[in-house]
Amino acid sequence: MSTKRFRLRSWTAFAALACALFSQVALGQTPAPPVAITLDQAVEMALQHNHNLLAARTTILQNQAQEITANLRPNPTLFTDWEYLPISHPIGTTIPDYLQGSTEGDLGVSYLFERGKKRQHRLQAAQDATAVTRSLVSDNERGLTFQVGQLFVNVQIADATLVASRQLLKSFQNTVDISESANKNGSMSEIDLLKIKLQLLQFVQDVEAAILAKAQALSDLRQLLGYESVPSDYDVTGPFDYQPLHLSLLDLQAKALANRPDLRAADQGITAANSQIGLAKADGKVDVTGSLNYSHVNGINAFSWAVSVPIPVFNRNQGEILRTQHALTQAQQQEQATHGQVLTDVRDAYEALESSARIAKYFKSGYLDMNQKSRDITEYAYRRGAASLLDFLDAERTYRSTLLAWRQAIAAYLTALEQLREAVGTRSLP
Repeated sequence: MSTKRFRLRSWTAFAALACALFSQVALGQTPAPPVAITLDQAVEMALQHNHNLLAARTTILQNQAQEITANLRPNPTLFTDWEYLPISHPIGTTIPDYLQGSTEGDLGVSYLFERGKKRQHRLQAAQDATAVTRSLVSDNERGLTFQVGQLFVNVQIADATLVASRQLLKSFQNTVDISESANKNGSMSEIDLLKIKLQLLQFVQDVEAAILAKAQALSDLRQLLGYESVPSDYDVTGPFDYQPLHLSLLDLQAKALANRPDLRAADQGITAANSQIGLAKADGKVDVTGSLNYSHVNGINAFSWAVSVPIPVFNRNQGEILRTQHALTQAQQQEQATHGQVLTDVRDAYEALESSARIAKYFKSGYLDMNQKSRDITEYAYRRGAASLLDFLDAERTYRSTLLAWRQAIAAYLTALEQLREAVGTRSLP
């Protein structure tokens, strides 16, 4: 009985699958192609869905909540007491008369009056801290954008290498087939055929390595984009070629000084340090506590008021004032270091881009065509007996390594371009 049920379910599932396929064919439907995203789309998706960045953005909201706390006034204090209550029945009088004439009750309220504009200084310090945090989050976005661009290029180079490796494998497989035919008719020795087949293994390894590299690069990129924001079978699309740019180092450095969020955060750090000095000095001002009391004592009702002021003989917040002054010096030094780092980053990225551009120009100046021509001539000569097997295999290895080196040169150029964009702080270069 169970075997019949299993067969029935199998035929039912098969029939359902067949009906679905038939309906798609009848309606002219084809399976949806994988989602392909461009570099700009990848950057935008990462800025919207990257979980680490979303977590970092909550720090801005946390600082804004601290602004609310900093702007709060002190709470008033309400106090009351009732003293000399009897434990047993008083002798010679009634309980109401005793409570009226022999006990003491107090009801009062006190309030701390802050001096030195402490609340205003607290608020300003909190707002300045929020400004620094906002710039640091923008700097996280800058770093994330570069990581996305770098991994995007990794996917492109893996895909380009995979295409080239498959073409090389197909071409060399034809050579193997021809060599096997030559071996059968006696025009090629067994040892030469084995050498060619061993060379084929390198092309197979290149294809498998490229498949693995692309799969891993797509997986790593998906993590940055927000794992749930793209399907598992997505792909990338966009130009993968050398496109010359004419850039000025001085213009790039000037734009970086105006756009880099880490430099802006360092500048705002100086402002925040000055706010902390102001707050420390305000905290050194003594506060005044005022209170108003109502008292009922031995049948007498009375009001009283009091003022208490600490005498700043010892503690005038000297240590905190001195600390914040040193913190200001620290912020100023950090700003100078960041300023120099920005200029250094731009120069390093610019030199890397120029170097990779020179290599790409060298490849496009005719080196690729010469490499192709040399390989074709050697193959033609080998098949007609005018070149040795060793010469042919050497030409094949040179052709393979040159094609892969050309794609690596393009990837290096595009990666250097992304590094320059990160150094400048914007994706639009002057």
